[in-house]
Amino acid sequence: MKSISTLMLAVIIATSLAAGPAFAGEMDPLFVNLTTDDSHRARMAMNFGQNQLKRGHPLTIFLNDRGVFLASTANAAKFADQQKGLEAIMESGGTVIVCPMCMKHYEVSESDLLPGLKVGNADLTGGALFQDGTKTLSW
Repeated sequence: MKSISTLMLAVIIATSLAAGPAFAGEMDPLFVNLTTDDSHRARMAMNFGQNQLKRGHPLTIFLNDRGVFLASTANAAKFADQQKGLEAIMESGGTVIVCPMCMKHYEVSESDLLPGLKVGNADLTGGALFQDGTKTLSW
């Protein structure tokens, strides 16, 4: 019994070492998948992303599903704080991408988007998501 436990422990340790560390490197990009129009959750996501951007991690915020409402100037009164957050992220060098399929579904037009936001496509969104070392979070 003791030898089986020792063998299992050795396998777990070897597997963990082979997998490498799960921590972000100093400059690993962060891709935040923001699917909500809940003001608190959106502020949490943007605040977390902004803090990582300040630490040197390239940041992409991907607004999809109900998150596209945050991008629309038609919702400026309801999402004033969140829109200021998106603007601050872009001013600090972050990228904000908006899902075109979600825009269509929720009837958010490209002309309604805050200045500087990018409408996603396979190359733009995929390029940010699949960049080497990218870490992802969802809200």
